[in-house]
Amino acid sequence: MRMEVKRDRGHGTVAALLAVLLSSQCWAGGLPPPQNPDEILSESYTGKSYSPYARRSFASRPLWGDTHLHTDLSMDAGAFGNRLGLDAAYQFARGDEVVSSNGTPARLSRPLDFLVVADHSDNMGFFPDMIAGAPHVLADPTGRDWYDRINAGDGVSVAIELIGLFSQDKFPKALMYTPDSTPYKNAWAKTVAAAERYNNPGTFTALIGYEWTSLVKGDNLHRVVIYRDDGDKASQMVPFTTVAPQGSTNPRDLWKWLADYEARTGGDVLAIAHNGNLSNGTMFPLTEQYDGKRLDKTYVTQRARWEPLYEVTQMKGDGETVPFLSPNDEFANFETWAIGNLDGSRAKVDSMLAGEYARSALKRGLALEERLGTNPYKFGMIGSTDSHTSLATAQEDNFFGKHSGAEPSPTRMEHPFMKTDAGTIMGWEMVASGLAAVWATENTREAIFDAMQRKEVYATSGSRMTVRLFGGWDYTQQDLNSRTPAFAGYSKGVPMGGNLSAAPQGKSPGFMVFALRDPVGANLDRIQIIKGWMDGKELKEQVYDVVWSGDRKPGADGKVPPVGNTVDVANATWINSIGSSELASIWHDPDFDPSQRAFYYARVLEIPTPRWSTIDAFRFDVPIPEGAPTSIQERAYTAPIWFTP
Repeated sequence: MRMEVKRDRGHGTVAALLAVLLSSQCWAGGLPPPQNPDEILSESYTGKSYSPYARRSFASRPLWGDTHLHTDLSMDAGAFGNRLGLDAAYQFARGDEVVSSNGTPARLSRPLDFLVVADHSDNMGFFPDMIAGAPHVLADPTGRDWYDRINAGDGVSVAIELIGLFSQDKFPKALMYTPDSTPYKNAWAKTVAAAERYNNPGTFTALIGYEWTSLVKGDNLHRVVIYRDDGDKASQMVPFTTVAPQGSTNPRDLWKWLADYEARTGGDVLAIAHNGNLSNGTMFPLTEQYDGKRLDKTYVTQRARWEPLYEVTQMKGDGETVPFLSPNDEFANFETWAIGNLDGSRAKVDSMLAGEYARSALKRGLALEERLGTNPYKFGMIGSTDSHTSLATAQEDNFFGKHSGAEPSPTRMEHPFMKTDAGTIMGWEMVASGLAAVWATENTREAIFDAMQRKEVYATSGSRMTVRLFGGWDYTQQDLNSRTPAFAGYSKGVPMGGNLSAAPQGKSPGFMVFALRDPVGANLDRIQIIKGWMDGKELKEQVYDVVWSGDRKPGADGKVPPVGNTVDVANATWINSIGSSELASIWHDPDFDPSQRAFYYARVLEIPTPRWSTIDAFRFDVPIPEGAPTSIQERAYTAPIWFTP
């Protein structure tokens, strides 16, 4: 309201002015608030207040973490040369500089928001005693041999030997720390105490956890167990192991232990499977388990209850899919490990692959739900490192290797990481991956755990791109263009990890997806939606390019051409002259059938950047190994959204 006031020698003008201001409701305090402020907002506006951030109850940014890190308490990590304990692991993850086991200063580009130290539950605490020369270890001939060889610099071969013995159930009984032994209990107490020391709600979360390491004749069935609880509950029971009689290699017995823990303590736990690519087909069974027993309703309901997440990418290979399973997916062959099982004792054959990879597992889950009433593979996807160095490094330019025997050096790429009759994995084939992104409302144990339970998570191969996916029936372009699309995302539909049903007549589901590049990373190439569905008895999949950078046009085959490549191999650099800093779209399924079970997840691809092996070649002035890719396209995989008729 604009006024012109003339000066007057008397007081009448002031009084008149006050009268005008009061009658016009223009006093210094401003307009009086409406009695029902929410009711005057436009129906097309999805905020709950004029300030769009008021009354916001959902997460506004992803939290970044690693749910799978090993310290020197894990016997294989110690044998490989790791001399860093729990303190160093937490200090490094929260952003401190530490010195690696090989004497190299190391620090993250940005701190992580959370960490799970997941040391192996079997024989926890054995290695620190062995390297210290504990008398009871040196009294055993095998213990003395390992001690001497490690001190002579032959720790890598010792690590491979003890992994092989353990996987074939031949580990010396005299050297096994059982859960009822004092050294084992002390190791678990140290693990819990360290998490309590470094947990700093709101700033850095230390979730308590461990890895249950089931190896059935070398076939990987590992799970990471994560607690929602503080140390008072987590310390009431020691972890579950795989060696009888206290432990078991059967996942069903692990689920019983999880149920027993919750019943006895009132706490909350979950389990995360990983590296199905090294299970030789046993990770995601369709008809029978590894022991020959048929899948039943108990199996599918227990697995769905206890395993809401899957670790889809890490240092031992990416686990989304492979060309044999997805021949029409040009991005399927990403950092693939497919020579055999975990210890290389049995070679891989094509018939195993469908039971190993996430996309085929998601499809199998639809068939099992149809047959048994519950989908056991209704999981969200995360990444983590499985680093055995105590250093959670997943960036290509800061990669400290799978274990301390493979930390940065001029020769680490040229030596075999694993060599058996099944085949060879070279040092350059280690994968600098991955990270877990969690849409939690706050940085606390409870909020992060709850986000994992509801599957509002995604995986990346190491980049910190921001990705959101929502599914619903009524999203509009205005919802996306508002710059606050999550308000409409939640109010009109479900986020990643959610479920859709009861399709409105004549409508197909719409998926609102958007991504922002890592602030210190590469531009984005494209966003894809991967659909899997059940057509009668047949399981099918389709990859859709839904939005991409630049003015590229799909070819006759419907595929969008490659984005290009700016990588300078000689100098291990790239430039962001191609790609987009952000991509967003609302995509409707053009082939939707409301009678068919289906899932949809987003895959976001960056433009090519130098692989860690290219960076090593530049920094150490050594050749790039033959067969090693010079660049890669970092990526993210969201948790799916499922449609059930």
